[in-house]
Amino acid sequence: MAAEVASHLGAPLDLLIVRKIGVPWQPELAMGAIIDGSKPTVVRNEETIRLAGISDAEFQVICQRELTEIERRRRRYFADRAPVEIAGRIAIVVDDGIATGATVRAAVAGLKARKPAKVVVAVPVAPPSAVAELEKEADEVVCPLQPRMLGAIGYFYRDFEQLSDEEVIRLLATHRA
Repeated sequence: MAAEVASHLGAPLDLLIVRKIGVPWQPELAMGAIIDGSKPTVVRNEETIRLAGISDAEFQVICQRELTEIERRRRRYFADRAPVEIAGRIAIVVDDGIATGATVRAAVAGLKARKPAKVVVAVPVAPPSAVAELEKEADEVVCPLQPRMLGAIGYFYRDFEQLSDEEVIRLLATHRA
């Protein structure tokens, strides 16, 4: 989706590697998220952590596992490629949809550390509550479809296949700054 937006705008494409920190017995339920960077940013969903009875030690173990995966992907996707400089520019965070908002909130927090002029979040589908929370953190949120009962993001797609590492590398190479 981000490649399509970048093509349409004639803008560079970069990648934020954000990983969901899922509840151990329900990994799709985000109790937080982590984004890469010189100092990784962690966003915690304290209510989910409390309701799931997750200890800080358990949270940290899963967080470290996701950070290891972030590092693997960074080495694979970027090799010697420098990140796009966004200081003073408009940064658009594109995602396929938002359920809890944890990963997008981590992306916004990580981006703000890079000092963009404006952070815009663009997603096709998210519940109104997630959009309202994001509007507190991003400068602008664009989300045309906001169902109260979301279910899973994949329900809103005919084809919700995940991209392979090779496809990500190809898209990044095609849309170099």
